[in-house]
Amino acid sequence: MKAYNVYGIGHALVDVECHVDEPFLRQIGLQKGSMTLVDAQRQAELSDKLKHQVVHRSSGGSASNTMIGLAQMGGKGFHSCKVADDEPGQFFTADMRANGVDNASRPSDPKQGVTGQCLVMITPDAERTMCTHLGISETFSVENLSEHHLRQAEYLYIEGYLVSSPTTRQAAVAAKAHARANGVKTALTFSDVSMIQYFRDGMDEFVSGGIDLLFCNENEALSYAGTDSLDVAIRRLKEIAASFCLTLGPRGAKVYGNGEMINLAGIKVKAVDTNGAGDLFAGAFLYGITHGHTPARAGNLAIHASAQLVTQYGARLQTAQADQIKSSSGVHHE
Repeated sequence: MKAYNVYGIGHALVDVECHVDEPFLRQIGLQKGSMTLVDAQRQAELSDKLKHQVVHRSSGGSASNTMIGLAQMGGKGFHSCKVADDEPGQFFTADMRANGVDNASRPSDPKQGVTGQCLVMITPDAERTMCTHLGISETFSVENLSEHHLRQAEYLYIEGYLVSSPTTRQAAVAAKAHARANGVKTALTFSDVSMIQYFRDGMDEFVSGGIDLLFCNENEALSYAGTDSLDVAIRRLKEIAASFCLTLGPRGAKVYGNGEMINLAGIKVKAVDTNGAGDLFAGAFLYGITHGHTPARAGNLAIHASAQLVTQYGARLQTAQADQIKSSSGVHHE
């Protein structure tokens, strides 16, 4: 039996959530619903503008949120990332461990960069628009991988945002090769449509040779396939992934596995914050399939978890909520 269900790699960021309106997004030149990479100066300017709208702070980053979701469901995960020797870096490391995720985010040498930060701007319609300064996480490299822990996992989980810099891209490709050489399955999330639009060559490299499990939303699937037809996009996904989860927002999700397509209906809720919903979907699904559940059952758990998450602020559930969701969706602690 493996020591870990999932070994995840991704950017280490501190998420700072703020309430904004759409005129504010237009004023600062951001497209609603997108993720934009910015430099330190731009991030500082935006942080100053938003200092009175902050509602929540937590350790973040797509893979980080997924690993915490896995842990809250009862799974075991290890996360490799990179933080600086500053207050946000110390906060990130402590918060991950407090949420049950083993990690190798030892602070770098003092004065060597800053920990990454993501400003998550929530509009009244619950959509999240993100502005990210990657900080030192942009230099996450092969040296930051823990091959020892990777070999002990059932799945490697790669955050698609790693495609955005040469060193992080190289680390992801190396991790995938090491996983394949050691019989570890590989899961990938596209993360954001902008990663496909601006780093297509890198994303193609991530999926080269196929992957075992892909997570994406509708816009990402359509963008990757270069089509307006969901059916065409699905055929393309089948060419690169043995199985996949295609989330459709309030309409539910399509889960493909074992040669079968499963349509999962959405759960009607009043959404206030969609930040982290896709990340939690992945964490809950990974928990399910590493604990003996069928893709349909794992997908049902993931639908329930993400539906609960969007009804509250922040990118994660409380552990008590996770237990209740497992019970209500017919999945019990293993």
